[in-house]
Amino acid sequence: MRTCTLFIVLVSLILAPTNANTEGDALYALRRAVKDPGNVLQSWDPTLVDPCTWFHVTCDGDNRVTRLDLGNAKLSGSLVPELGKLERLQYLELYTNDLVGPIPKELGGLKSLMSLDLYHNNLTGPIPASLSKLSNLKFLRLNDNRLTGRIPRDLTKLGNIKILDVSNNDLCGTIPTTGSFSKFTEESFMNNPRLEGPELMGFVRYDAAGSCK
Repeated sequence: MRTCTLFIVLVSLILAPTNANTEGDALYALRRAVKDPGNVLQSWDPTLVDPCTWFHVTCDGDNRVTRLDLGNAKLSGSLVPELGKLERLQYLELYTNDLVGPIPKELGGLKSLMSLDLYHNNLTGPIPASLSKLSNLKFLRLNDNRLTGRIPRDLTKLGNIKILDVSNNDLCGTIPTTGSFSKFTEESFMNNPRLEGPELMGFVRYDAAGSCK
């Protein structure tokens, strides 16, 4: 029994730095991809094994990153796919910055995520259908960006979603009304001039050209 316990402890000690390095590398990839005029990321030192010592980063008892608080941080630049490696991340708060480019599809791998707040940026491109894999997601706020394309129908499978806001974008097509989307009002989708309104009985209406980009 003592041998087994010792083995478990040794494995834990070996894996902990590996996880910390992976998550530190992922966060540092974000630092490299953004401009930080306020130096809010100054403590993000890649030579430190443990990113849990960095400001605006919260970790659990296993030294795994669970929260990233960078709202109103005056950051500009782009999101990075490496963020999808933060396996225990629960809160991704990057609202009210000047982030541009697409939302990485890799964010769909954040299985622990409960809140994704990317509102008030300048993000472009479609809403990734991969976000439908976030089974624990409760808050999805993507409003006030420049997102385009259809609202992915797979998002209606988000059984725990409580708040959805994709208003003030350039989305097109129709609004899903099935599954978890049945409880959301038009306020969640307002000010998308190319949205045609709610789907009727789950059918998707296409424009004359059959396109929506």
